[in-house]
Amino acid sequence: MNLPATITDNLTELLFKIIEFTRNRHKILIQNINQMHSAGFMPKDMPVDEFSKLLQQAVSEYAQTRRLVFIDSQNVKFGSNGSFKVLPVSDNQAKQLLDSDRDEYLRIQVNKLLENSLNQRIAAELLKHKQDDVCLGRSFS
Repeated sequence: MNLPATITDNLTELLFKIIEFTRNRHKILIQNINQMHSAGFMPKDMPVDEFSKLLQQAVSEYAQTRRLVFIDSQNVKFGSNGSFKVLPVSDNQAKQLLDSDRDEYLRIQVNKLLENSLNQRIAAELLKHKQDDVCLGRSFS
């Protein structure tokens, strides 16, 4: 995942990371629904809590030092020029539900999609407002 060269500040970088993460999670969740009838299918998800914790740590670091520092974890790796990679993880709880109650499995996957979509829309809207403020000559980093 590479962030656009238009990133000008820390808030913008965080929002782009959230948008990219939610785009990739969307793909994984759709795959969970499309392949639910495939024999031996193992549902996956993005490591949401892990990613969220890393962003919280970066924001805390920024609040103390005015430097945005991203630290790698087991499934999330940050690279140069704003790039990062997130590895999907097996969702054992979803697998158990898929094996025992397909209707409930599907309901939960749809709810995850809705939550993910909301997170992406919020980040995109914040980014839009941020860019509008910069264009009007107001800036908040």
